[in-house]
Amino acid sequence: MQILDDFLVHYLQRFDKYPFELDLHGKTYTIGEGKPAFRVIVHKDIPKSELLSSTSLSLGEAYMRGDLEIDGDLFTVIRCLLEQMSRFALDREKFNYLLYPSEDKKTQKEEVSSHYDLGNDFYKLWLDPTLSYSCAFFKKDTDTLEEAQKNKVRHILDKLYLAKDMTLLDIGCGWGFLLMEAAKQYGVKGFGCTLSKEQYAMGQERIKKLGLEGRVEIALMDYRDLPATGQRFDRVVSVGMLEHVGRSQYETYMDVVDKVLKNQGLFLLHYIDGRDERNSNPWMRKYIFPGGTLPSLAEIIKLAYMGSFQLLDVESLRRHYSRTLMCWYHNFEKVHTQVAADRGEEFVRMWDLYLCGCAAAFYIGYIDVHQLLFTKGTNNDLPMVRWF
Repeated sequence: MQILDDFLVHYLQRFDKYPFELDLHGKTYTIGEGKPAFRVIVHKDIPKSELLSSTSLSLGEAYMRGDLEIDGDLFTVIRCLLEQMSRFALDREKFNYLLYPSEDKKTQKEEVSSHYDLGNDFYKLWLDPTLSYSCAFFKKDTDTLEEAQKNKVRHILDKLYLAKDMTLLDIGCGWGFLLMEAAKQYGVKGFGCTLSKEQYAMGQERIKKLGLEGRVEIALMDYRDLPATGQRFDRVVSVGMLEHVGRSQYETYMDVVDKVLKNQGLFLLHYIDGRDERNSNPWMRKYIFPGGTLPSLAEIIKLAYMGSFQLLDVESLRRHYSRTLMCWYHNFEKVHTQVAADRGEEFVRMWDLYLCGCAAAFYIGYIDVHQLLFTKGTNNDLPMVRWF
C-alpha cells in the first residue's frame, strides 16, 4: 500500500502548474506552490501500470467508480489538468484498438448508436426543447440555451442564402430541427440522413406533427449511400457529424458532398476540430464517442481544395461551445437523481466528466469548433459582402 501511495503522490506532482491538495488514505499532500485551488480525495489506489498507460483513462475510470472524488468545482479541476495535457502519459500501442478502430459502415453505425440511441427521453431531460445537440450561438449574454440554439440554426440558414423551393441536404440531421426550420421559414425542401434509430423515429413524429410531409424527409442511412439516391441539392449542411467520419474517410466524405451538391451550390460544414491530427483520449473514445476523431482545420481545407470547393468564410464558435456545454452540465445536474435511478451513479459521474471536460477543453483552446462556408466551383451571383 505504501509503495502505491508514494508512487501516486510522485506521479501527480507532474501536474503542479495549479496547486491542489491530495488527500490519500488520511494523509494530506500539497501539489504545487500557493493556495490550493481544489482538493482531490483518493479512496482507493490507482495501479501504477494504469497511470503509466493512460492518464486520462486511469483517472477518468477512478472518478467514475468513486475511487477518486473532487472537493471543488469539477470544471476548474479539469481545466487545470487539461492545461498540462503534454504531461499526460499514453501508451499508444496498448490502446491502438481504441484510438484507431475500423471505420467501415458497420462499425460506425454501432458507434453512433452507442451514443445517440441512449434514448430520446434521456436527451429530453437536459437538452433544450429543440433537442439541438451541438454548439449554440449566444448573441446576447442574456440568451437562454433554447434561444441560443435557435440563434445557431438561424445563423446557419442565413449563411446558406436560401430561397423558396431550394433543396437542402442535412448530413447527420439529428432530430431534424434545422431542416424543419428551413422548411417553415424559407419554404425549402429538406432531406436529412442519420444512423440513429432514436433520432429517426422522433424525426418522423416531428415532421407529421408540424405537417411537413412532402417538404421534409429524414432517412435512416449512411452518408456514403447518398450519391446512389440520384438526388442533387442546391445546398448542403452538416452540423457536428464530421467528428464521426474517421480520418480515413474524410476524402470520401468531401467527395460525397461534391457529388450531391449542384454546381455553384453552398456547403456549410460545422464541426469540432483538433490541432495535432492525433487521437489522444482513450477515455473519451471508450466511454463517450467510440471512433470519434477530430480533424484539423488545415486538413479539411486542404481536402476541399483538392476537389471543387472554394472557401468563402471561416468562423470559430469555440467560446460558444464551452458555454453550451456548461448549460448542458447544469441541466444534467438537476436530473442526477432521476438518471442515477435509471442508469446508475457511475453513468452519472461519467457524463459529468464528459460535459465538464469538453467545456474545459473548448475554454482553454485545446479544441475548437468552426463553421466553414464553401461554394462548389465559382459563384459570382452571391453578395460581395458577408450577407449574413
